[in-house]
Amino acid sequence: MMLRPHASTWLRASLLALILLLPATPLCAAEVLVFAAASLKPALDAIIAGPEAQAIGTIRASYAASSQLARQIEHGAPAAIFISADQDWMDHVEARGAVAAGTRVNLIRNALVLVAPAASEARIALVPGVDLAAALGADGRLAIGEPNSVPAGKYAKAALTSLGAWDAVSRRIVAADSVRAALAFVVRGEAPLGIVYRSDAVSEPAVRILDTFPAATHAPIVYPLAVLAAEDGAPARAFAALLRGPAAQAVFERYGFGSAPVRSATPLPTQTPR
Repeated sequence: MMLRPHASTWLRASLLALILLLPATPLCAAEVLVFAAASLKPALDAIIAGPEAQAIGTIRASYAASSQLARQIEHGAPAAIFISADQDWMDHVEARGAVAAGTRVNLIRNALVLVAPAASEARIALVPGVDLAAALGADGRLAIGEPNSVPAGKYAKAALTSLGAWDAVSRRIVAADSVRAALAFVVRGEAPLGIVYRSDAVSEPAVRILDTFPAATHAPIVYPLAVLAAEDGAPARAFAALLRGPAAQAVFERYGFGSAPVRSATPLPTQTPR
């Protein structure tokens, strides 16, 4: 049945009134998905919650081992920024053409530490010939990241090998799928010792640092950042620039990270929003 003219007018007016009552929202709100190494979670969450990040738009972070994130990017995951815990996995992504040209930089650095539960009375010095097997006791396991793929695990294996301790503990490893998972084994008391990043230990009161591995025992722990070509745009570049700025760097430092060696001294190029 056809509406009479006055009914049609009333319907249009009602729809207009309903639209005006709806909350105003931007048509194209900026959203940036960050793929970040698991060890970054406490610090990066704090930065994302800050007003400078909120002003850019909706920033979401997905945390996992750098190896897992790199493979997801390789298979088309819609991340705008990748922050890896080592150079190898960023090289992997860049070699596949996924990095926006000129955006790769070194963001921060970290250190490798041996931790135990906070109540543990263990005393261990990380010197050549250290007997970690004895420190583990009869049934104890050493929690580390998976040593063939997870960056923290790769650094741990290299450091233990350098100190001559790997062979004695290699059969007593509990290999975790990320450094935060390795930390969790120690937090829960399921492993008497673990090897994690300094930043992990700083952010977790349930563990304490027994000693720091000498820097010469492993490759430098540097976190590269890059904007990804498939999701490149002004919001992603703005957030990448924010992470390099003094306010964000101060947050990273508070959570146990340090300044990274410079890879690129040039400002991050801007991009017109898409």
